[in-house]
Formats: sequence, structure tokens, C-alpha cells
Amino acid sequence: MNNLRGVVEQIRAKPASDGDGVKLLRVFGGQGPERFDPFLMLDEFGSQQASDYIGGFPSHPHRGFQTVTYMLQGKMEHKDHMGNIGLIDGGDVQWMNAGSGVIHSEMPRQTEGKMRGFQLWVNLPAEKKMAPADYKEGKAQDIPVYQHPDYCIKAIAGSVELEGEQLKGYFAIEDTDVLFLDIHLQPQAKLELPVPEAYHSLVYTYEGEVSLGAAEVQAQSQTLSRFDGAGAVAIENTAQEISRVLLLAGKPLKQPIVQYGPFVMNTVAEIEQAIADYQAGQLTA
Repeated sequence: MNNLRGVVEQIRAKPASDGDGVKLLRVFGGQGPERFDPFLMLDEFGSQQASDYIGGFPSHPHRGFQTVTYMLQGKMEHKDHMGNIGLIDGGDVQWMNAGSGVIHSEMPRQTEGKMRGFQLWVNLPAEKKMAPADYKEGKAQDIPVYQHPDYCIKAIAGSVELEGEQLKGYFAIEDTDVLFLDIHLQPQAKLELPVPEAYHSLVYTYEGEVSLGAAEVQAQSQTLSRFDGAGAVAIENTAQEISRVLLLAGKPLKQPIVQYGPFVMNTVAEIEQAIADYQAGQLTA
């Protein structure tokens, strides 16, 4: 057995609202972001009721970080000030690098039925915060899926070795070394995933219940578990049905984090400049 990481913190996702009244679960974000570095925020959104999501996320700005939108079900259309338009469908992933500035909207392209997915915010290093914005798209059929009798892993980003096989994700992001896996475990299934020692590691249980680490800490649905910094991440399904989790790991940037709403920079002065640029219509110049 590998040396296993221990769980040092657990957070229950809390109901919240964003955009034009979209109901969601705020998994983490805001206070004490350094302990999640390079991750800034994770939201889970999902409802069968159109009234919970139909307002969408009208036009709004970003600067200084990346947003990762992973749709499980439903359709969301992205539009921005540069004329980019794209549809994020069930199983698709959009990795948006806001860089120096993006003004965009994310609006539902359905009026009924279930919509469900996640949005993850990933920080940028100081030297890349003012780089031009760019996008990477991953369609559901192109994202690698690793099948095993005990589990199924959708490899969204990064790479990891599992039972002698290299699992390679669809995205390899230059500015942040991020591992992003969607893992589905059969009842009583378990696996250990080696993660580099310096990386921060998180597991978000979004369906079912799992035990984590050598101490077999229980993590119910809608629970985020944060690990210490040494060894592999061990996950075991303790439910009677399939359990589903997101595994996030990344190398910390170890830089100051100053956030004001949709702007994430390194100093207060840079935040004030972002606000001034936006008010002057120069955020994306």
C-alpha cells in the first residue's frame, strides 16, 4: 500500500445564488483561499426546475484567473465581447483563460429539463494575469474515459499513474499543473491515486458516500474533503450504489491572492486598476 494522505478539512456545500437568480451549491470559495491554492472556487449547479436556472449568467467581467465549466446535463451557451460563441453540452468542458479581461455571458439553451454541472475557478500566476484571453474546448466524445470493472474515470485534465497505466487527461494547461478527474466507483470499489507531494488535493463527493485516506474518513454527498500534502489519495465507495466524486489536485502558486468579485489579482492596487479599467470600458483592451 502506498503512503496515504490524510483528510485535514471537510466542508459541506452551501446553497447560494449567482447570476440572474441561478440556484447553486457553493462548495468552497472566498475565505482562506490559500489552503486551496491554485484553486479559488468550486460551484455545483443543478436542478430539474427551469426557474432555478433559466436566468443564467448575463454579461459580466473576469480578470486574472481561469474558469472551468464542466456540464453533466443540459446546454449552456457562452458569448463574449470578442465575438466568440460556443455551446457547452452534456459531458463537455470549457476551459476559459480570462487573462487581462473577458466580458461574457453564460445562458441556458433549454427551457425545461435538468441542467447540472460544475464551475471551477483556477488561479493564474502573476506574470500571466494580464496575458490575452483564450479558450480551450473539450467535447464529451473527445475526453478520455478509463474503464475498469470497479470504476470509471473521466480524465479532464492532467495525468496520473494508476495500476501501472498512465491516465492522461484531455487538457494540459501550461500555466497551472492541474489534475481534474471525474471518478465513478462501483459499490465497495477502492482505488489509490498518487499525487505529487507538493500538490494540494481535494475530493468533492457529489453522489453517494465514500471513505478517504488511511483513517477512512467518511464523506457524504455534497462534501468537499481537503488532504494533507504527502502520499496517495485513497477513495473507497461505502454506499450501496455507484458513488461519484471529483478529484482536484494542483501545484500551489504560493502568491498573494486578492479577490474582488470577478477579479483575482495579487495586490489591492491591481484590483483597483481592474475596477477602473472596467468602468472606463478598457478592461479588455
